[in-house]
Amino acid sequence: MRLQGAVFVVLPHLGPILVWLFTNNQMFGWCKGPMMLSWCPPHKVLLLIWTTTYSVMGYASYLVWNDLGGGFGRALALPLGLYAVQLTLSWMVLVLFFTAHNPGLVLLHLLLLYGLVVSTALIWHPINKLASLLLLPYLAWLTVTIAITYHLWRDSLYPEHQPQPTREKSD
Repeated sequence: MRLQGAVFVVLPHLGPILVWLFTNNQMFGWCKGPMMLSWCPPHKVLLLIWTTTYSVMGYASYLVWNDLGGGFGRALALPLGLYAVQLTLSWMVLVLFFTAHNPGLVLLHLLLLYGLVVSTALIWHPINKLASLLLLPYLAWLTVTIAITYHLWRDSLYPEHQPQPTREKSD
């Protein structure tokens, strides 16, 4: 992998880094507290998943870029343009999630993002099958993220659906 490949792998990480800097570290406490979903992954797991996912997506985009001859030709406009849109939307979802505190709006963006990632995978498939397959873990993670966001949205609309804090039994 040439230097360009490394740039493609690192590029997706710029968004989360900027979001982290501009949200004043609000990213750490969103899945904590007494109303936390029992299946919500810990922060360290989330960090590992996102780091891996963004790296794999970046590498997949490099494969497409390389197979289409590199550079900035017309052939790259749709496959990498669609990737750039879905990557930008992914970063926007982070901003919305951690600053807007509006799970309904985040859910809509996540559903749009899911459709864009599916479209990207379908467009990449004839160009580079491996690149297309490398987006499948991202789709799996988006499914989990959508489920978490859906529960947060539902619980904000219907408080009776919120998990109740467990009380310690006293002997």
